Amino acid sequence: MRLLLIPFIFLALLGCNQAAQPPGKEAAPGAQAGPVKGVDRSHKGTAAPAATFNDPDGNETSLAEFSGKPLLLNLWATWCAPCVKELPTLDRLAADDKGVAVIAVSQDSGPHASVEAFLANHKIVNLAAYQDAKSGLSGALGPDAVLPTTILYDSNGREVWRYVGDLDWTGPEAARKIAEGAAPPQKG
Repeated sequence: MRLLLIPFIFLALLGCNQAAQPPGKEAAPGAQAGPVKGVDRSHKGTAAPAATFNDPDGNETSLAEFSGKPLLLNLWATWCAPCVKELPTLDRLAADDKGVAVIAVSQDSGPHASVEAFLANHKIVNLAAYQDAKSGLSGALGPDAVLPTTILYDSNGREVWRYVGDLDWTGPEAARKIAEGAAPPQKG
């Protein structure tokens, strides 16, 4: 029985960085399914969704609670290897006040205590245990919000870009990207 579970576990881990094709829309032959790792600016200027998720105390909250300051929103899950890989760099970024709020919202559907325990076990101390157990937030962001996905919102709650896949959020590439959120939003 255990041997039968190994392929399913492997596919689940592989799938955290993939997105399903929308119904009726097939990928071109030889094309990679889902979004490609990197920056996606196709949602630039879109308002943050009003969907709710749970704050660290288990109360409903939304992205509107973070308006007035640029926000880096990360969608992650405990079972997603690339998510777990980048979480420590997000934690370090959250510790450095670079003029941007950083929140990581778990997409795990299990009990909130398991998300808290996971963060504690991985010594993640600067990111609070936000959770989207009902997938309201990730669902509102669309089918291209695969895990991990990180979205930068400007101080007016408008999307600047989203980054699909894992990244070292303390490195120079991330610093350049995050600086875009500090720039005044363009009118138009």
